[in-house]
Amino acid sequence: MRLEKRTEVSKLALLLAPLAAIAFTLLVSALLVLWAGAPLGQTYSLLFKGGFGSVFALSETLTRAIPLILTGLAATVAFKARLFNIGAEGQLYAGALAAVAVGGLHGGTGFALPVWLLFGLMMLAAALAGALLLLGPALLKARLGVDEVVTTLLLNFVMLLFVSAMLDGPMKDPTAMGWPQSVALQGELELSKLIEQTRIHTGLFWACGLAVALWALLKYTVLGFDIRALGANARAAAFAGVPVTRTVVLVALLSGALAGLAGAIEVAGRTSYVTLDMSPGYGYTGIVIAMLAALNPLGVVTAAVFVAGMLVGADTMSRAVGVPTYIADVIVAASLISVLVATLMTQYRVRIK
Repeated sequence: MRLEKRTEVSKLALLLAPLAAIAFTLLVSALLVLWAGAPLGQTYSLLFKGGFGSVFALSETLTRAIPLILTGLAATVAFKARLFNIGAEGQLYAGALAAVAVGGLHGGTGFALPVWLLFGLMMLAAALAGALLLLGPALLKARLGVDEVVTTLLLNFVMLLFVSAMLDGPMKDPTAMGWPQSVALQGELELSKLIEQTRIHTGLFWACGLAVALWALLKYTVLGFDIRALGANARAAAFAGVPVTRTVVLVALLSGALAGLAGAIEVAGRTSYVTLDMSPGYGYTGIVIAMLAALNPLGVVTAAVFVAGMLVGADTMSRAVGVPTYIADVIVAASLISVLVATLMTQYRVRIK
């Protein structure tokens, strides 16, 4: 048995592949629900109702989706150039810490800046912090061939330890009664709410706008062509005149900046300060979202909303029927595997001899 590349890809197969992946995911999840002894129809109903069934549920889903969109975009642009950035989690925390350093500690500097300027500096600092954290691994890969998967993954732990040191040291909030958290942002720097008495904020517009901008960059610019060429075949791209090192550096700066902005927007829109449990793995989940979206920036928005809805809906489902909330993680993981296999089968056929 071997895989044989199809000479022509059927448009019908491309249309049916996602549907087949969804059906397989629901089947696998259904077996686990039945094994747990829960009613299948009620479980699925509560899962989707908890994530999308009311204004409050939808607002919670969109709030959870905002950082996922940004980390998904960070993974998308990096993976497009075959720069496997596994460090978005650390870059998110770097951006959050830089945002608080500018927007929270500024009050004690003795001079005042206009809110719009301070907000812009805060976002710029967050983007730079995330970008610089990825720049080192990118240069090591481009110049010395060092595996960026290892370096970016290990930098996550280094960054978390640095954040812990800052929260227990110079950035610790003196009014937090010993709880390890940073000083809070100034109130005027926080993002406004889209719906009163919910947590959804204008960071959603930032995330969707950046998704459109990244899509346009990859599709219509010379840099986007260089990124796609580098991802398709680095040696061929270099032979054709693509500046490989420069492109890798620019991709690293862009990917790290997007992850850093995820941290800044999460602080400005939801938490107001940095804690060590601020992110429940947004950086790692962003990789899953990028793969679910087939590295399409516009698809990242849909995939992030889907994943966020599953995670939010799982809480409601768990309380009602007693099924563990981990079923949401199973659904997300199974959907990723299903989409990858279904996409592979549109390009190849199984040949049995």
